[in-house]
Amino acid sequence: MTAVTQPRPPFPPFDEESARQKVQAAEDAWNTRDPERVALAYTEDSVWRNRDTFLAGRAEIVEFLRKKWARELDYALRKELWSYSGNRIAVRFQYECRDASGQWWRSYGNELWEFDEAGLMRRREAGIHDVPITEGERRIVGPRPEAERGAGRPSLPVR
Repeated sequence: MTAVTQPRPPFPPFDEESARQKVQAAEDAWNTRDPERVALAYTEDSVWRNRDTFLAGRAEIVEFLRKKWARELDYALRKELWSYSGNRIAVRFQYECRDASGQWWRSYGNELWEFDEAGLMRRREAGIHDVPITEGERRIVGPRPEAERGAGRPSLPVR
């Protein structure tokens, strides 16, 4: 990947508003399902743990995301700020997708993020659990509606 690294405001240390902005920006990017765009939010040497997969660097992140979205069809994600301090943010999330057989899934997880001074994520730790659902049980469809964006948005349902 030859993309030039650009700073990604807001920058640490985070306050509640800037942490929420960072979470919403991540949700928006992931909902594009564009691996190259998503990877630009991470340092060139970013380190990830995603479930039982360990990655290092943007090239591995891009390849991982290409494979992920090739099997997770109709992917739609919601993230919510859990906590923040200094250059770190904790997030809880849910996403829904279907596999090639038509089975729908809701995946629940938590992420721990660490950022560099340019606002790029240098570390991402994600624990994720999947639950099969029916198409009728879906509640996440497409990007977040404008009315649900920002500080006053509703919390993610627990179930």
